[in-house]
Amino acid sequence: MIQRAAAMKVANSTSTTAGHETDPVKKRRQWALLAFLAAMTVAFSSPLFSLALYAAGNDLDSYILLIPFITAYLLHLRHKSLSAAYESSTGWAFIPAAAGLTALASYWLRHQSLSENDSLSLLALAFVSLLAAGGLLFLGRKWMAGAAFPIGFLFLMVPLPDAAVQWLETASKLASTEIASLFFDMAGIPVLRDGTVFQLPDISIRVAQECSGIHSSLILVIASLVASHLILRTSWRRALLVAFSIPLGVVRNGFRLLVLGWLCVHEGPQMIDSPIHHQGGPIFFVLSLAPLFLLLWALCRGERKIPREPSPKSTRAFTLPSCNPMSSPHTLEETVRKPMP
Repeated sequence: MIQRAAAMKVANSTSTTAGHETDPVKKRRQWALLAFLAAMTVAFSSPLFSLALYAAGNDLDSYILLIPFITAYLLHLRHKSLSAAYESSTGWAFIPAAAGLTALASYWLRHQSLSENDSLSLLALAFVSLLAAGGLLFLGRKWMAGAAFPIGFLFLMVPLPDAAVQWLETASKLASTEIASLFFDMAGIPVLRDGTVFQLPDISIRVAQECSGIHSSLILVIASLVASHLILRTSWRRALLVAFSIPLGVVRNGFRLLVLGWLCVHEGPQMIDSPIHHQGGPIFFVLSLAPLFLLLWALCRGERKIPREPSPKSTRAFTLPSCNPMSSPHTLEETVRKPMP
């Protein structure tokens, strides 16, 4: 017993000494990371300020202002489970660093011919990519793997390029037109369709590019991403919730066209200039949250039937009686590790 206690005391003192030796290294890495973040913020201060002003005045990109705060909250929730064994993953850091430098070089070479949106997209992509490279360089691959979702979520602060916005708006407009046509038929509203134009009694409604509802659809996808990450555990359920939000946005927009057309037919053509048309977006967005939360509730119920894996920290060593009355009790861990005679 005395020898075992002495051995345990030596082991504890050795691990404590090793821990004290690594503490200064960890602190140096943390201070180096903070210095890197400060330097990056100062270097990109002008583009970041321009991005904030641009997002505040642009309905499509207004969500960008919330992305850094949501990312910080997600990191705060996971900080206790992130790896404390810091390392330098130089090879992995080269990938986002190369992407960031390429975006920065593209901006320098083409900024005179780029729109404001595309210029800010390249600068924001360079900023976030270099931040990811710094995380891999100062904290290591294991830490970044644990924080993969918050770091990936930060890339949403990069505005969509003009070409991507144009493609998404066109796709959403055409899909919403098809859904609206189906809703008109189901509601029994007399209508003649010519492409994206609906000829209703006493009025024609054309589904314009501005009617694509892409802003609300993006918010819906972002909300499903955050909800799936915070609430669901299985990967396929998370993917299902996010995938469901994409057609849900199209159906919401088609339903909005149905309501507007129904009002124009039954209340008069003047309803085309009513607040339900120009300021009714938030109302239909809130309505679209109902089926999203309903699916989330159903997926949560399915996960309740799955037993959770026990946490390694909650594992205890149970004392087992020894078969030999002269020997002392031993733990389950000692029994497993002790070789058989």
